[in-house]
Amino acid sequence: MREINTETLIGDMMIGDVDVAYSTYLGYDEIAHHSGVRDEDVWFALKGMDKQIKRLLGGNKYSPRQYQFVIQSDHGQTNGATFKQRYGESFEDFVKSLLPLDVNMYANMSSNEDHFAEVYVPFSDKFKFLKNRNKEDDEKNLKESEVIVLASGNLAMIYLTQWHHRLTYEEINEMFPQLISEIVNNEYIGFILVRSSQKGDMAIGKNGIYYLGSGEIEGQNPLEGFGDNIAKHLKRNSTFKYTPDILVNSFYDAENDEVCAFEELIGSHGGVGGSQSEPFILYPSDWIVPDEEIVGAENIYKLLKTNLENIKESSKIDK
Repeated sequence: MREINTETLIGDMMIGDVDVAYSTYLGYDEIAHHSGVRDEDVWFALKGMDKQIKRLLGGNKYSPRQYQFVIQSDHGQTNGATFKQRYGESFEDFVKSLLPLDVNMYANMSSNEDHFAEVYVPFSDKFKFLKNRNKEDDEKNLKESEVIVLASGNLAMIYLTQWHHRLTYEEINEMFPQLISEIVNNEYIGFILVRSSQKGDMAIGKNGIYYLGSGEIEGQNPLEGFGDNIAKHLKRNSTFKYTPDILVNSFYDAENDEVCAFEELIGSHGGVGGSQSEPFILYPSDWIVPDEEIVGAENIYKLLKTNLENIKESSKIDK
């Protein structure tokens, strides 16, 4: 399986020696980020994508073998004015205002997909800077920082890098008394995810706490309105080796289907809330697809893999 453009893909179809290939169309995603999901420009981009798909379908009529087509998105997008536009201060500056003056902080609030997004993985202690940001000054600032703030859409991640372990709710409150309470109480924040030494993983909102381990809710459910699977996703994310000390998700305005991105993008994805959590898949009607809801990329992979194997078996029988 390899990623190729439309022209190369049609050429491979004409030869007929490629079992599986795919092409990625980024136009809609890029435009929607900067113009919003309902802007006239995004419909122009979608029409262009339709033309490319039509070309592939047309080419399939003349190829020596018949290919099946699957069209899918990896995510949706949700509109909304950004945190800086709403609050008058960037999220990283807001976080910095809650820390002692002598704390060094590094922030990168861009998941710029024109450059395939900045990628961060743990370095020798708690983090390692890997890719796409090779400037010496940037790397030096990152390594010397005691707090790292990153963002993808309306999801922000706060790492307290003086410690080699994920700090607990209790430890953070003891060392940075304002940090959690002020973030939670900000009007543009929906909930945060932290781990308590006593209660385990907790999603905390302004008026309540969801204890992810037990399912117990204290006060109002902070995850209400963020989708039926949000607790499951947070529990899974909290098992990752490098889960941030504080994971922050913006508020969600259900009436207007809007979130509040921490990076300067009108249309965003990365966190939860609204249509960003609603990808789609269009597949052949004779495929075997479970009746239950398909949740997560792993299950999309299983769906594709299962039906690919079925196609191969059918081809053997026909021969």
